[in-house]
Amino acid sequence: MSEFFASLAALWEKVAQQFPTVFQALNSGFLQTLKLFIVTLLGALPLGLVISFGSMARFAPLKAVTRFVVWVVRGSPLMIQLLIVYYFPGLVLKQNWWGSGEEGRFLAAAIAFIFNYACYFSEIYRSGIQAVPVGQQEAGQVLGMTGPQIFFRVKLLQMIKHIVPPMANEIITLVKDTSLARIIALQEVIWAGQAFMKGKSGIAGEIWPLFFTAVYYLLFSGLLTLLFNKLEKKLSYFR
Repeated sequence: MSEFFASLAALWEKVAQQFPTVFQALNSGFLQTLKLFIVTLLGALPLGLVISFGSMARFAPLKAVTRFVVWVVRGSPLMIQLLIVYYFPGLVLKQNWWGSGEEGRFLAAAIAFIFNYACYFSEIYRSGIQAVPVGQQEAGQVLGMTGPQIFFRVKLLQMIKHIVPPMANEIITLVKDTSLARIIALQEVIWAGQAFMKGKSGIAGEIWPLFFTAVYYLLFSGLLTLLFNKLEKKLSYFR
């Protein structure tokens, strides 16, 4: 028993010595994760709305093409899409679209994430728009409102109320999906933690930094959950 406590004390001492180095690396990796998360939302939220309009278009060819693209993107793994986006230009077209280094990998990851999540968001937008009663639009038309006026003044707030819960789930999923970017060697937080298993900054064969990466995801997801809960309460006046 004494040997167990002695080994535990030795392990704790080693972790305490390595923690400042590991913490600094994980913070750097998390900043990359946070950057990818923010860029994806800034691009995917408006693009998803545009795609949703295409999937509801009265022009049948546009509607069919849009829905087919959404089906392909939603039906294939994001990891495969990341690999195709990053490697296809160089291996097939013989052109390096993304450049080299971390900036090139981040750009490719951002493009793949934005388009993937825009397709998911488009379906949420579409369901939210279609959930607003048709009578709302007819009433706006009777009052002489234009199509954009009806959408932004009548439908939009009601649509937001419907889409907040599913949108919150997708955004929290995005937090965890950012870890997939390491497949193209983007140095996000899990990449930073895993590096200490292979050898980094004089530390090798250590798995405990990976457990700390989970803390970053838990805290970030928990914060987003609280924010979305408050938003749902503010939108409850539509009930």
